[in-house]
Amino acid sequence: MANQHPAEQSVSACASNQPIIQVSHLTREVDTGEIRLTILQDINFQVDAGESIAVVGASGSGKSTLLGLLAGLDVPTRGTVFLDGTDIFKLDEDERAGLRGRLLGFMFQSFQLLPSLTALENVMLPLELSGADNTYAHDIAQSWLVRVGLEKRIRHYPRQLSGGEQQRVAIARAFVTHPKMLFADEPTGNLDAATGAQIIDLMFTINREQGTTLVLVTHDEKLSARCSRVIKLVAGRAAD
Repeated sequence: MANQHPAEQSVSACASNQPIIQVSHLTREVDTGEIRLTILQDINFQVDAGESIAVVGASGSGKSTLLGLLAGLDVPTRGTVFLDGTDIFKLDEDERAGLRGRLLGFMFQSFQLLPSLTALENVMLPLELSGADNTYAHDIAQSWLVRVGLEKRIRHYPRQLSGGEQQRVAIARAFVTHPKMLFADEPTGNLDAATGAQIIDLMFTINREQGTTLVLVTHDEKLSARCSRVIKLVAGRAAD
């Protein structure tokens, strides 16, 4: 199901005997009224702490659905997902939201920055939502924007930033809470090749330094080649 890939080595020294992600018999079906559509069928895999996993497949193969289930944003028809030892579907919606806040960072193809907030305010937001003091949130967010090379753009709004700069803000926002896992849905999909390569380098540098586990949905072959393993979905199934 999950093919080994000749990729750069991710940080795994922090991995314990227990996988940080464990997926068993995950199935998602949707009743359209006329037929019952199977989007994912009997998906099984596990991920150790510090690994980087690329989820690939044709459009409609179930990649984004799988990512949503891993994050507890959707619920399966059958099967289980354990994140850091917790069965997320035994939690209610509020408890899953709390777990996401503690464990996960997110990156999206469309960046998902709030247009009414500056770069700094966008990066501060996850910290503020977690109850962090405003001064602390400001200082940590600013340090992350410096880290991703945007120290001169912290007061700019998303509309004033290039696509690559917006994705750098999104990287800073994703990592500002020091999550154990980062889930990314086509993080280079809206970027040109050169900018996408820079974003990939930055993301994997942080992965190595922090040991953050990466799960990346992508069509980008250069991105999947950097991951330690590839999971290919074909018509809702994990292919060998």
